[in-house]
Amino acid sequence: MRKAIFPQPDHLSQLESMNVLQSPRAGRVLAKWLGGIGIFLFLVLFLPWQQNINATGEVTALSPENRPQTIQSAIPGQITNWLVSEGEYVQQGDTILTIRDVKDKFFDPQLLTRLQEQIEAKEASIQAKEQKAEALERQITALRDALRLKLKQARNKVRQSELKVISDSTDFLAEKVNANIADNQFERQQVLYDEGLKSLTELQQKEQKAQQAQAKLISSENKFYATQNELYNSQIELYSIEADYLEKISIAESDLSLTRAELAEAAGSLIKQRNEYSNVEERLDRYSIIAPQDGFVVKALKTGIGETIKEGEGVVTVMPRTPAKAVVLYVKPMDVPLLEVGRHVRLEFDGWPALQFSGWPNVAVGTFGGIVQVI
Repeated sequence: MRKAIFPQPDHLSQLESMNVLQSPRAGRVLAKWLGGIGIFLFLVLFLPWQQNINATGEVTALSPENRPQTIQSAIPGQITNWLVSEGEYVQQGDTILTIRDVKDKFFDPQLLTRLQEQIEAKEASIQAKEQKAEALERQITALRDALRLKLKQARNKVRQSELKVISDSTDFLAEKVNANIADNQFERQQVLYDEGLKSLTELQQKEQKAQQAQAKLISSENKFYATQNELYNSQIELYSIEADYLEKISIAESDLSLTRAELAEAAGSLIKQRNEYSNVEERLDRYSIIAPQDGFVVKALKTGIGETIKEGEGVVTVMPRTPAKAVVLYVKPMDVPLLEVGRHVRLEFDGWPALQFSGWPNVAVGTFGGIVQVI
């Protein structure tokens, strides 16, 4: 088999055909450009880059308290005086305008004085009722003490009557025995007189003794019954004293309960009057509409003198002096993943301090730096 012999590279330049064949110039240029572009694109991969999104929004204040504020009237009224004008700077606590009340309930210029007099009168009434309640309590205590004393006296009297009844009943029984003895002696004396053994004088003496014993018996019996009646009367008096004092105590306790009820009602009425006084006093302070914070009066929503405003109706708009500005942006849902809290952004805007050219409005665009605060 015959082998093919290829010339070595060092000897290629000696061949005339190889010198005639050369690479085209345009191909070399294209290769260089493609290589350069490839190297550039490779390097771009390592460069920092940013994503731009289109969105619409509006400038506002970051804190709600720094946004334009509409000052409202807490009460209905009629404008009496304007103390500021639009565009004027006001400080917190400055009076912007004054109003007067339109409700007839508050027309009286001495309304607070009248209410204070009512409060003082109610306080005096409460004090009098408290004194009455204390007097009734003392009266009830005195009645109970008197009841205990009277009951003790009545019980002692009943006990004395009981002992007296026992004593009189003993005397009555003794006199009854004596009367029976005297009757027996008289009967025996009568028998002896009939038989002639006793004289008429002795018989009359026995008869006299029998009559005296009978008289003593009747007297003792009357005394015994009288003592029993005294016992019954003392028992009735005991019950009567107890019932009488209990009735007096009940009446006093009823008066005390009624007084305490009136006292509680008067205390509630006093609280209402004090509340009304505080409300009127606070309402008088609402006649002056003041600036809640430092800022500029940008717009008067009500004008003129004598114009009536309703409760809760806006009167004037105040713009805070140095608010922390913010921008509210509305982006497409597909761009939301590019946003995150704390990320730095640049916002394009039209106007100062961008360059201004009347013929080139497109160059009048500047940027503001910002941080995403909330999504």
